[in-house]
Amino acid sequence: MGKINWAELMLEAGLWAAKFLLIIIMFIIIRSIGRRVINRMFERAASHRKMSSGRIITLQKLVVNLFSYILIFVFAGIVFKQFGLEIGTLIAGAGVVGLAIGFGAQGLVSDVVTGFFILLEKQMEVGDYVTIGGVDGIVEEVGLRTTHIRAFDGTLSYMPNREISTIQNHSRGNMRALVDIGIAYEENIDQAVKVLQDACDSVKANNENIVEGPNVLGVQALGSSDVVIRIISKTRNGEQWAVERELRQALKEALDANGIEIPYPHQVNVEKGA
Repeated sequence: MGKINWAELMLEAGLWAAKFLLIIIMFIIIRSIGRRVINRMFERAASHRKMSSGRIITLQKLVVNLFSYILIFVFAGIVFKQFGLEIGTLIAGAGVVGLAIGFGAQGLVSDVVTGFFILLEKQMEVGDYVTIGGVDGIVEEVGLRTTHIRAFDGTLSYMPNREISTIQNHSRGNMRALVDIGIAYEENIDQAVKVLQDACDSVKANNENIVEGPNVLGVQALGSSDVVIRIISKTRNGEQWAVERELRQALKEALDANGIEIPYPHQVNVEKGA
């Protein structure tokens, strides 16, 4: 039985470790330089205003994502070669494992193809408010495999692109602000409508985010204890919620100032005599 040459073995291990460390350093440097170059390219595109800011950010993140994947595969091949292994030989000899990976890769291919068409057709961009598969929020990234959606409570959802069948994009065009407010049955409806419309006109005069209206449409419903009057307006995208809040406050104050009652639940306690 031959004696193990520990010195030679340690030398070979040290050389391999040095090569591996050098590969990692090169990977980090090239990735950093590549990302900087990509970011500068898109910064120039943004300065020339050839595309919308949302579109630029979407494509920028996608290109960085794609660059990272390609770089990982390239350096993985280099590492395999340091072991004396050829990627082609590994794939050819994988047999059943390779077949299983092939079936698993079908989902990956579906993710990439779906993501490509989403970007090509401009169905959504970074910064858009969307609803996808029951999840609604702001798009943070449209990647090769997944789309990242940040809900308003801060939850970040990672959705595989292949599972995206319907996209409801709330960030295209003007949005609608809708407010329903109830008055007591005893109140004069015509007077209430006039008071509400005057309040709406006042809000419109001081809010540049309102594109059209607000207009009092009239009686929307007859509730159990109130007459519901509907107000509707068109606003700039993303401003509908702020306009609704401002309208509710202004309408409440206008009704109070004119002595028009807004019904609210009352509780009456009746005590029986002994």
